Amino acid sequence: MHTFSAPDGTVLACHVSGEGAPLICLPGGPMRASAYFGDLGGLAAAGHRVVGIDLRGTGASGDPADPASYRCDRLVDDVEALRVHLGLDRMRLLGHSAGAELATLYTARYPERVRELVLVTPATRAVGGRVTAEDRLETARLRQDEEWFPTAYEALKAITEDRATDADWEAVAPFTHGRWDAAARAHRAAGAEQRNREAAAVYDAEGAFTPAATRDALAAFEGRTLLLAAEFDVAAPPRAVVASAEAFPRAETVVLPGAGHFPWHDDADGFTRAVITFLDRTDTTGGVARLP
Repeated sequence: MHTFSAPDGTVLACHVSGEGAPLICLPGGPMRASAYFGDLGGLAAAGHRVVGIDLRGTGASGDPADPASYRCDRLVDDVEALRVHLGLDRMRLLGHSAGAELATLYTARYPERVRELVLVTPATRAVGGRVTAEDRLETARLRQDEEWFPTAYEALKAITEDRATDADWEAVAPFTHGRWDAAARAHRAAGAEQRNREAAAVYDAEGAFTPAATRDALAAFEGRTLLLAAEFDVAAPPRAVVASAEAFPRAETVVLPGAGHFPWHDDADGFTRAVITFLDRTDTTGGVARLP
């Protein structure tokens, strides 16, 4: 673990695994500690140094004096502080889920600092993306032959109709993974302890996203973008992810079959192959991280 300071003095932490060119990873949740990344399906063992940041108020990072600084657009300053700490001129940047929105806002503000951008099962509000109820339900119906489906589907319908109870949110848990097995259940259980709910409530507060301005700023981004969707993901259905690709000048999309919202859990080989193929097509000598 390495620590560094944000511009407002908050002490932040990042965790490093693997060797090679650094890949800066921004977690989702929103506001979940980066521990859930693990080695990202083996990326850390395949010549890619995975650097996961614990966003302020999560994991080993400190709590800020101003809780309003949990807002997504304000977290951009923390990502920039990490880049400076690592001594990188340009970064390879990965954002997962809500963390993809932070990665997008960072790229819009600092397009010259990002070499490649990888957005994994991304939330897309930062660029004005919209997920309809039918997008979610159509994706969910791909699982209709699984024994847990009837209860989970009714709960998902309640969520899309804004009448959900706590029980409904728990009942849709099987939709989060491509296989609802013991490993998926353990991953789900760990999430509650890793997430800062107070911070999550502020993450997308009013003013966090200005989609038109963000799309305009992204026009200056000369790097390439990979948007990686998952066939079974009701949180970021493939149709919505693919539609959002038009916001990025040089974008490509990959949809992993049989995977859910955490695709490196469901198909580690497919996930790492997609990401490595994308990253290794370009020069990665943009900087050397100051890490042992």
